[in-house]
Amino acid sequence: MGVIEGQYDQYFAKRMYTYNYRLFDRYEQPVISVAVLADDRPNWRPSSYGYSLGGCRVSLEFPIFKILDYANDWESLEQTDNPFGLVVMAHLKTQETSQNAQDRLNWKIELLRYLWMRGYSRQEVTQLYRFLDWLMVLPPALERQFKTEVRTLEEDRRMPYLSSLEREAIERGLQQGREQGLEQGLEQGLEQGLEQGREQGAVQTARNNVLEVLRVRFGDVPDAVAAKITAIEQLSRLETLLPQAVTCESLDAFVEFYQK
Repeated sequence: MGVIEGQYDQYFAKRMYTYNYRLFDRYEQPVISVAVLADDRPNWRPSSYGYSLGGCRVSLEFPIFKILDYANDWESLEQTDNPFGLVVMAHLKTQETSQNAQDRLNWKIELLRYLWMRGYSRQEVTQLYRFLDWLMVLPPALERQFKTEVRTLEEDRRMPYLSSLEREAIERGLQQGREQGLEQGLEQGLEQGLEQGREQGAVQTARNNVLEVLRVRFGDVPDAVAAKITAIEQLSRLETLLPQAVTCESLDAFVEFYQK
């Protein structure tokens, strides 16, 4: 069992213990619990939970992987062929540029170049690009700069740079601006289209990512499970489910987490 935690939680170690004993109780098999800590606190490293009462003692110790630690080994991340190296790089640079949108734009372009130079399959490039675009959010003006750069790069590679939902929303925004007949209206329409497209595209991409991960790991996903994921409208909920889809031991474990 693996759990990815993106922010500080004083009760995280207790949750790890709870997940562990619930899985053991359900399957009656030894359970390995691993924590991936993606927060921004260098010194937060929960690795055990336990208590004792009336002569009875229970405890759980679990290994942790702190993503911040990889910031000191950037060269290894650049050299690895493992796609998750790019995921870690994107996460680190998203944290690092939280207060500097221009730097985030520069790193988003750099990571995109890195992605296309690694020789990944078309499917891997598409999935990782979607993750990169979803994670490293930019203000509208800088987002337009990024898309312009992508257009230039994809002339040689012919890779998709926008989801269909984003494309449709941008087109609606442009049309609205044209109908207003003013330059200001055109700009406002474009901004609204970009924002609407980003919101819709982020939710749809998050749904697709959860389903794709489940299908790759476990094969066919039951219609009932797929329908529940497709019906989710809250991006935050989907962001919580994606790490579980990547790390859960079985589809049943994922469903159990989803139903909590």
